Amino acid sequence: MTRISVNFNITSYNHESYVNRTNAVTYIYPCYEIKNFSYKFTTTPSAVCVMLYGFFTLLSVVTVCGNLLVIISVFYFKQLHTPTNFLILSLAFADLLVGILVFPLSMAFSVNSCMYHEDIFCKIRDSFAIYLCTCSILHLCCISIDRYYAVCQPLTYKSKISRNVVVFMITVSWSASALIGIAVTTPKSEQKCQETCFIDVLMASTVGPIFSFYLPFVIMLCIYLKIFLVAQRQARSIQARMKCGATVSKMERKATKTLAIVLGVFIFCWTPCFLCIAFEPFTNNSVPIPVTESLLWLALTNSTLNPFIYAFFYSWFRSAFRIIMSGKILHGEFVNAKLQ
Repeated sequence: MTRISVNFNITSYNHESYVNRTNAVTYIYPCYEIKNFSYKFTTTPSAVCVMLYGFFTLLSVVTVCGNLLVIISVFYFKQLHTPTNFLILSLAFADLLVGILVFPLSMAFSVNSCMYHEDIFCKIRDSFAIYLCTCSILHLCCISIDRYYAVCQPLTYKSKISRNVVVFMITVSWSASALIGIAVTTPKSEQKCQETCFIDVLMASTVGPIFSFYLPFVIMLCIYLKIFLVAQRQARSIQARMKCGATVSKMERKATKTLAIVLGVFIFCWTPCFLCIAFEPFTNNSVPIPVTESLLWLALTNSTLNPFIYAFFYSWFRSAFRIIMSGKILHGEFVNAKLQ
């Protein structure tokens, strides 16, 4: 029986059945070349390679700096020591690790190079990517739950979303992500591949994505839809009592815009990648490598955008960022500063 080779690529849990190495190298990544049947970084990078890696490096730097601002803000300013912000802090830490570990590893070991010559570094990259990106997605789901209680049940919010509950959410997010990463990337013995490869494919293309993306996505979609409906109902109630139509209309537009951006960016970044994973096992032709590379990097940019989405929407975070970036925290005591 023909041997089946399983290859998990970055965050996509991508499975390649019956990999033909000749076909794998028909597309040469701009920064790589083949020498002595090995896939190596080119010694004379082209202009496309330089621009590509310059863009990826900038993306990594922005990801690290943006999430560092969130982390420093929550740690430094006492006003930001709230359960909600601890969730945002944990999310920022996961996204920071994506910028520090996953981005550079994905630049050094592309999908194509790992398909042609997979080694320990490719497995390390896959493990970190699946673990940290799943952790980031689960944190987004937890934040949506927090927002649901804040908007829809404000009177019981403090009792239901206590610090202990937030710690539990954070622990579950990190632990569940580790379990998913281990289940998907744990290597199987080639001698037992005939019996286990079907399970590998099932874990890679179905079970893993369900818990990493589809289930959190459905939860977030339902919660944000509920929040939007409740916010609309509350706005109409205020309008009926106070007759301030212009103000209420502005509130509705702001709520709609915020929810649309939060959910829209998440869907835009992650859905194409996971749809590719879902349908690839059922297609005769594998997805072109340039498309796979683009979808994976698009998914990773969610970690770049998260600090801007979840922090810049709040005026107190913007105030904290201005104080940090101006260097004022180095020359004065701002721990108890009133952030506007």
